[in-house]
Amino acid sequence: MSKTTPATAALTKAVIAFELFPYDYDPNAPRVGLQAAEALGKAPEQVFKTLMAEVDGKPVCVVVPSDCEVSMKKLAATFGGKSANMMKPEGAERLTGFKVGGISPFGQRKQVPTAIDETATLFDQVLINGGQRGLLVGLSPDDAVRVTSAKLADLTA
Repeated sequence: MSKTTPATAALTKAVIAFELFPYDYDPNAPRVGLQAAEALGKAPEQVFKTLMAEVDGKPVCVVVPSDCEVSMKKLAATFGGKSANMMKPEGAERLTGFKVGGISPFGQRKQVPTAIDETATLFDQVLINGGQRGLLVGLSPDDAVRVTSAKLADLTA
C-alpha cells in the first residue's frame, strides 16, 4: 500500500500535520467507516467518512462520523439549497479521482464546496480517509476545516 496519495500530498503541501492510520479494508463490510473504526480500535464517532453529494445539482463533499447518516435536508440548508442527494459512485470517482471506499476531502481532482459535521470539534484528532482504501489520516479538526475551506455544520440525521 502506498503511503503517498493525492490526499497526503495535498496535506503535506499545505503544511498540515497528520498521522497515517493504515488498516485492513474489507470491501464486503456493510458499513466501511464502522469497519475502519473497529479495525483501528477507534471510537466510530472519531472516524469520519467522506461522501459526495449534490445540492441543487451541484457537487459537494460531506464529512460525517462513520456511525451517522447524512440528513439531506440539513445538507441542502448548509449550502443554501433546496434539495440534496447522494452522488452516484461513478460520478464521485470521476470527480474526485478516488475510488469509492477511498474518497478523501483532501487532494480531490476538482475541489468542491465541503462541509464537515460540527461534532469533529469534540476531538483533538479526527480520522478521515487518506485517499485510498485502507488508509486514514489523523489530523486536528481545525486543520481539516482550514485545508478544505469547509463549513462546520450539523449534518446528521
